[in-house]
Amino acid sequence: MVRSKFKLEEKLNEEISSFIHEAREPEVLYESPKKKVTYEDFLSDKMLIIRAIRMGIPYSLFNLIQDYTPFTENDWANILDISTKSLQRYKQAPKHYFRPLQSEKIIEMAEVTREGLDVFGDMDKFKLWLNTPNYALGNLLPIELLRDSYGKELVIGELTRINHGILV
Repeated sequence: MVRSKFKLEEKLNEEISSFIHEAREPEVLYESPKKKVTYEDFLSDKMLIIRAIRMGIPYSLFNLIQDYTPFTENDWANILDISTKSLQRYKQAPKHYFRPLQSEKIIEMAEVTREGLDVFGDMDKFKLWLNTPNYALGNLLPIELLRDSYGKELVIGELTRINHGILV
């Protein structure tokens, strides 16, 4: 498991660096970075995130992010507000780029996953937390709140409080 996680992170680093250095649109927010960009660098740089959203996340990158997160295909379809059939169709067209709104949701879920892994240190524990009613979140499942940006902020906020030992 650790080895496959390491391989997945390696692939994510390669794919994100390749994507960020790709020039699909000349009027993108700012220049491509000169150095190789890692997945962690990407998630820490809001300007790179904005650039990626405006360019649209390619399916190849989404596929790796999907493998890295605790979300099922049904979860992703729900979060992205598309059908599972559409997701499967996109898989058949690897040159597919998600629209900016969907790209933003994909990156948001990557951020939630990063925060969840930071707090719980384990994907299974994080997944259990996402699927357990949470008193601080109105007894809703945290995963139910991830469809909306405001809900995502509530989930991130709760993960941050847990990380700092502030429990409700």
